[in-house]
Amino acid sequence: MGTQNLVDRILSDAEAEAAEIVKSAKDKAAAIIEEARLFAERELKITQEETAEKAASVREKKEAAARLDGAKITLSEKRRVIDGVYAAALERLVKASKEDSVALVKRLLTAYAEIGDEIVFAENFAYAEDVKILPVIKEKNLRVSEKRIAIDGGLRLVGKTSDKDLSYGALLLADKEENQSALALKIFA
Repeated sequence: MGTQNLVDRILSDAEAEAAEIVKSAKDKAAAIIEEARLFAERELKITQEETAEKAASVREKKEAAARLDGAKITLSEKRRVIDGVYAAALERLVKASKEDSVALVKRLLTAYAEIGDEIVFAENFAYAEDVKILPVIKEKNLRVSEKRIAIDGGLRLVGKTSDKDLSYGALLLADKEENQSALALKIFA
């Protein structure tokens, strides 16, 4: 029996030691699991913050791009309207009455013609004969060419030192460059 008690005691000590090892392993496993859980929570929080920052950055970029695209569209439409205004003005100048056309040419010749210049009219200018009898023609010794040129109305002055494009398109372009900002403010106030 003494041997049996010894065997029982060894088995009992082994079971206690095994139970202690199992408990220690479970405690260690629980600690590792808790540490892993805390690590995962920290990483999740960092990832969520980085994702939120990236999403905000992407949103800001898209909003900026949308604002820029909107501004481009608005500017394009404003230009289209202003171009339409000048296209209508060109059409009105080309179709102007004899009185208005001759008065405009008289003002242009008075302001821009130099002595001895030659006047070359646009193919579609119908009142060249009426311009020939204007006093400014004699005053500045201007010559009226019989040839016509393909411009969008008006005339060109050919001089000894320089030529001057007084076509309606050139005059309107100069006006547009000078006044389109003010015009845009008036139209789109």
